[in-house]
Amino acid sequence: MEIDFFQTIYNHPLIKQDDYEEIRKAHTRIQFPGGTLLLESGKTAKEFYIIEKGLSRSFLYDYNGNEITTEYYCPKEILIESFSLFHRMPSMENFQAISDVTAWRIEYDIFQKLLGEVEGLREWGRTWATSQLFLLKQRSISTLTTSATDRYLNLIKERPQIIIQSPLKYIASYLGITDTSLSRIRREISCE
Repeated sequence: MEIDFFQTIYNHPLIKQDDYEEIRKAHTRIQFPGGTLLLESGKTAKEFYIIEKGLSRSFLYDYNGNEITTEYYCPKEILIESFSLFHRMPSMENFQAISDVTAWRIEYDIFQKLLGEVEGLREWGRTWATSQLFLLKQRSISTLTTSATDRYLNLIKERPQIIIQSPLKYIASYLGITDTSLSRIRREISCE
């Protein structure tokens, strides 16, 4: 199972079958109880995580001091604060386990070493970073061009674990709406 898990995450044609064992060895399996802060704003990331089970999020505080969920991290997704990790600068966001989480951690120095040893991992990284930028752009456009109801319905369809495991106040802030608006949307949907 573990090798298959890493093949799913680090899927790239230039990574050889034998390389996946080295990639697996570079990670450490770790568990966090729900509520654990994996990275606090103002601190520099020293590692990233691949979520095996559970749900996590990133969040920050807006200019009024309101907590805003900026992203969710579900199983088979990478929880990373890229700017902090790769530019060695303090994070502007907090990262938190919402539920109990099982993840695979890889430290920055070990990942850098692995990049030099595993042919194809750098290309995987470029492909992954490009896809993340695309998803971020899509989300930005969707926030501006799609109704809150449609964004909520899309979240149900694309990432149902979030709807099941996340408190509604986190979901509302992630969708860019108030708790009251989300409650109204949920009522309207259940009446249809």
